[in-house]
Amino acid sequence: MIKDTLTTLPQYLLPQHTLSRLMSRLTHSKNVAWKNFFIRQIVRHYGVNMDEAFESNIEAYKSFNHFFTRELKPGIRPLTSAPNAIACPADGAVSQAGAISGGTIFQAKGKSFTAVDLLGGSAERAAPFQDGVFSTIYLSPKDYHRLHMPLTGTLREMVHIPGRLFSVNTATANVVPGLFARNERVAAIFDTEAGPMALVLVGAIFVSSVETVWHGVVTPPTVSTVQSWRYDNGAPTLQIGEEMGRFNMGSTIIVLFGKDRAAWTESLAAGKSVRLGEMIGKKL
Repeated sequence: MIKDTLTTLPQYLLPQHTLSRLMSRLTHSKNVAWKNFFIRQIVRHYGVNMDEAFESNIEAYKSFNHFFTRELKPGIRPLTSAPNAIACPADGAVSQAGAISGGTIFQAKGKSFTAVDLLGGSAERAAPFQDGVFSTIYLSPKDYHRLHMPLTGTLREMVHIPGRLFSVNTATANVVPGLFARNERVAAIFDTEAGPMALVLVGAIFVSSVETVWHGVVTPPTVSTVQSWRYDNGAPTLQIGEEMGRFNMGSTIIVLFGKDRAAWTESLAAGKSVRLGEMIGKKL
């Protein structure tokens, strides 16, 4: 914990949004020498498996961000066909998964946050998830950074919630109280066969850009107050396994379901590596 604290404390002093804007310019640069160097360093350092990418030649990417949000080869992530299955929305590792107890979501030892805070301060928006279940999945720099639907759903509301941009790695989660409800984030709430489902895309330092397939880039720009969009008429319906959004750089997705509507598999626990499309739970 001492090491985690010493690593995390300087983040409170950093100009987080300024650094993220600077990183965005760098990652969108089309300077060939720069983007190729940057991509090679990430591939080498994190062990990115380019054999899975639709385009395996790094020189074919227009920018680092184009590489970072790369498409996978067709069929490389088969979608679960198990009855009533909930599919994993991303490649990554489980940060935590479990019950939403009394409206509270577990973050790390001794730390938690509320569904109300996570969803922008609205008790009405959080009410359907009271005593439900959650899973928090962290995407590392080596992972595929597009996000997909765990269940077929019709979009009801999207919410852009302002906040800080702390790192979301394990060390920071152990130290920063209410981390995922403090960082800037975009929440999308869908109606599904398992009732309301919330997908919360949490930004992080160097990761302030989040986009969805129906809206495009939601952030930046950042905002000073919560913004919401209702989709009462002509709401898009996305099928299980279909792409719903992406991080321009990587971060965390949190999935919420209501009480007695979904159950996670027994193996879905902190530290477990997961892959897009695999079964992580069942609708009840």
